[in-house]
Amino acid sequence: MANLDLIKSEQGPRLAFLEKADVNAIAETLVAFANTEGGTIVFGLKDDGEIAPKKIETKALEKALREADSACNPPVVVGNWEEVESEKGTVFTVRIPRSIELHALSDGRVLIRSGVKNRPLGGQEILKLASAKNTGDFETETVPGATIDDFSNKMITEYLAKRAERTKRPYNGKVADLLKEIGATDKDGKATVNGILMFSEYPQHWIPQSSVVFAKFVGKTPRGENGLAGYTRREELTGPLPRLIENAWNLIWSEMAVSAVVKGLEREETYEYPQFAVREAIVNAICHRDYRLKGRRIEIRMYSDRLEVISPGGLPGFITVENIVEEHFSRNPRIVNGLFQWGYIEELGLGIDRMMEVMQQAGHKPPYFDARPYSFAVTLYNEREKQKAPEWSRNTNHRQARALQYIRDHGSITNREYRSLCQGVSAETLRLDLADMVEQGILLKVGSKKGTYYILK
Repeated sequence: MANLDLIKSEQGPRLAFLEKADVNAIAETLVAFANTEGGTIVFGLKDDGEIAPKKIETKALEKALREADSACNPPVVVGNWEEVESEKGTVFTVRIPRSIELHALSDGRVLIRSGVKNRPLGGQEILKLASAKNTGDFETETVPGATIDDFSNKMITEYLAKRAERTKRPYNGKVADLLKEIGATDKDGKATVNGILMFSEYPQHWIPQSSVVFAKFVGKTPRGENGLAGYTRREELTGPLPRLIENAWNLIWSEMAVSAVVKGLEREETYEYPQFAVREAIVNAICHRDYRLKGRRIEIRMYSDRLEVISPGGLPGFITVENIVEEHFSRNPRIVNGLFQWGYIEELGLGIDRMMEVMQQAGHKPPYFDARPYSFAVTLYNEREKQKAPEWSRNTNHRQARALQYIRDHGSITNREYRSLCQGVSAETLRLDLADMVEQGILLKVGSKKGTYYILK
């Protein structure tokens, strides 16, 4: 994101606004960003994003940054501050990368970035975060025997195109420099785990545990008749991470049941599982699995009543099943960022929330999360809540049925909206349709004259 774009953004897990160069506020935000996903501080903006009335002096900012960093234990790596001119005024930005160390304030507090706030952690959360930090940054370790020549030019070109589409600007520098910047190679240009997983045509040559196993079962259990395996299809998927996501999705899609319902005069296909929920489960597993665990691969199990996506490695950092919607911490932040730039992640940190929302909207039970020490599973159920049709649904014509569906989708309908919905039908006929539903007690008429609209009674 360009620095000028930050001014137009809202605060969040990776972006904080500070109106003044307050040492305590800076120190807290440095620690919170370093302990979580990293982020950017914009100095000179109020909480609502408006330019602060009093401009921050550069000397005061430099002094405050030094004092804030000295209040962090250990010190936080802070990038150089940048001055950004906008039509609203002048602000300053400072980028803080995610750290592999656990950082605390001089008073002992350990903070993380949670939404738009810096949240202090409790004892057990600190221990869990420390444990995650102590495992090191596996995705940036070099891969013995692999070199940059093992990267696919096709995959790199595709990534650059997708990145330019996401950021709205092409990358014009040297590719070798970008690969170092995103952690695909180390400072000496050697291939890392992240680089091999993202850009090698066959990363399983070096990291065999990075493949995905898919199995479709006949019933609700893995066992079939006479104790034999109950699956009708089993596939092992290989390739770089973007291809794993695509191939896993295509495989599930090919096995997914599709039904059709008629709403009004339109036929609408209904899928066994909401598409976003399935893709999110796949992407999460590939992004957040523990690639250090050898001999264990991501498993996708499709049963008659549910879809399970099982990822090796427990929940990272301070994340629990209870706080998984509100909090955000990645075991593999460079892989996450790479797949975000590739377009497989819509918005960082909002996937689980959206997954639960689309399952509910489709009438399904909410996803079930099972967190164990060495695995994390997401289960999507295909059963929908059966809704009994209202008695009056048999007493409406096809135009009225469309109006009722419109009200269910939008909350209300006006005469104008009904005419737009049923073009070619006289206004008087449509008026009588609405009046008839009011008389039957189906609709309630609200307002008068041009302000009239109808809602379900």
